[in-house]
Amino acid sequence: MADVKNNEMSLDFSVFGKAKDLHKRLLFTLWALIVFRLGTYIPFPGISPQFLSSFFDAHGEGLLGMFNAFTGGALSRMSIFALNIMPYISASIIIQLGASVIPSLIALKKEGEAGHRKINQYTRYFTVLITLVQAFFMAKALESQPGAVLMESHFMFELSTVVSLLGGTMFVVWLGEQITSRGVGNGVSLIIATGIIAGIPGGFARVLEESRTGNLHFGFLLLLGLLIFGVIYIIVLFERAQRRIVVQYPKRQVGNRMSQGGLSFLPLKINPTGVMPPIFASALLAIPVAIVQFSSKNSDSDLVNKLAMYLTPGQWVYMAVFAVLIIFFTFFYTGVQSNPAETADNLKRQGGFIAGIRPGQNTADYLDYVITRLTLLGAIYLTALCILPEFLIATFSVPFFLGGTTLLIVVTVLMDTISKIQGYLFAYQYEGLIKKAKLKGRF
Repeated sequence: MADVKNNEMSLDFSVFGKAKDLHKRLLFTLWALIVFRLGTYIPFPGISPQFLSSFFDAHGEGLLGMFNAFTGGALSRMSIFALNIMPYISASIIIQLGASVIPSLIALKKEGEAGHRKINQYTRYFTVLITLVQAFFMAKALESQPGAVLMESHFMFELSTVVSLLGGTMFVVWLGEQITSRGVGNGVSLIIATGIIAGIPGGFARVLEESRTGNLHFGFLLLLGLLIFGVIYIIVLFERAQRRIVVQYPKRQVGNRMSQGGLSFLPLKINPTGVMPPIFASALLAIPVAIVQFSSKNSDSDLVNKLAMYLTPGQWVYMAVFAVLIIFFTFFYTGVQSNPAETADNLKRQGGFIAGIRPGQNTADYLDYVITRLTLLGAIYLTALCILPEFLIATFSVPFFLGGTTLLIVVTVLMDTISKIQGYLFAYQYEGLIKKAKLKGRF
């Protein structure tokens, strides 16, 4: 831990003004997010604004409220970005699950950068397919609502809706990829976080209005504020927490020189998956929930109506399924990211070993044991963080942006972006030191 602190203290923030490349990246990221926000206000044709206003006033909580928060209000405005990045996330889930069992995709993963590009291309194809299906069902759902559609031709409305949502979704996907490559941070995560942050002022305004009218007691409002700060503290604590495994390197003869042995650390994060398990779980759970809830409005079946009631956010069935999906994706995503056998082989080739553990397979088994225990702890942390605030939201009708999932996304994305900025500053600072050393060497 001392090494980490020393590195942080050695960062000279005065180099920020000289880091022109970082300025360009930050400016590009800012403009890209502004473009995204502007797009959330462009509606696709044929929708009645009066219907949207009254519909979301009556049904703006629960599942619709959750996804409206993820889209930054684009869903409530039925804009061309109404589906946001969710089809891309659903496609990523399918491809990553397939890459664990389908031999051709497993082979692509081993091909390096070329295979990675092909997998990304397959993900885009699946994104198009999922967007087409979701856009068509959205058009059908809107047509079933009296006064929602202004067009007389249902075919033209369905066609314009599908084309608009497909174009909007693929543009958001492209924008996210551009932010990742030419900006700062992960583009997909930044887009989702930006949508959530955009709804925070309105959410606070609603909470204050509820307090003013007496629906929320001032004491509860104060307790809510303390809870938010407590959740943020827990997120920062767990996201920065590591299990540092000591790796020893013996003295070695390299040519005519004897290399000095020493100690190093293998850092293993408690939650290496970040925000992906809750996002994946939300995206995957939304499909059956939306189908059941939509079917309940057009069905007299008691079974369908009960399913729709139990699969409403805040109900125990919904939260149980959500928790199971978070745990599953935490273990799955950790398994995709970590490879204990490969790490053990790298340590063996470099001459490193863990004290008391034989190099090779024993080291791989030990690392797998440690990673599994850390993953279990991370899964419990994510599940508690995302499920417990659901009781608060369901009981007191608190806006969704105060939920654990949204706070986790915003805090984690901000931490990751700040870390990326610090990385650029470190690189620029060391580059400047190397240039100075070379100039001194000449004279």
